[in-house]
Amino acid sequence: MRLYAAGEFSHAGTGNDTDVAHNKAVRSDMIYWLDRKHNNAHENDFFDLMDLFVQHLNSTCYTGITGYEFHYAMYDTGSFYKQHLDQFRNNDSRQYSMIIYLNADWQQGDGGELCIHHADSLQNIAPENGRSVFFKSNELTHEVLLTNKPRMSITGWLKK
Repeated sequence: MRLYAAGEFSHAGTGNDTDVAHNKAVRSDMIYWLDRKHNNAHENDFFDLMDLFVQHLNSTCYTGITGYEFHYAMYDTGSFYKQHLDQFRNNDSRQYSMIIYLNADWQQGDGGELCIHHADSLQNIAPENGRSVFFKSNELTHEVLLTNKPRMSITGWLKK
């Protein structure tokens, strides 16, 4: 990806602005926050689509979503993200988590699966190109397993 190659990504952390930590033993991916201020046609098209999605959720499911935040997440070979919840301890605004995978020709054995920790089982989801995952941010504990080749996604949260 051009932005990654240009050094535009930064090391991901855990927590939020008031309580952020950078620990590569917990999380080793790189991120680039999407923002309409970038005036990037692709980002703006994505945001237009998310606006329609949020409008649909609010009108049909009464979710009360008022905003969102998204970033590209790049997991280089050997990267991972240990087990976690997406909702912060000190802020419950993240209501729904969303991941859209951008990995052409992903094969079994490439690693990087999203591992969801259900009460009585584990569910692994391969990061295949175009696949999307959507879940409640405060309910599903999950992790990204060790990746054996670079893995890219758009990851974000719908917020109240």
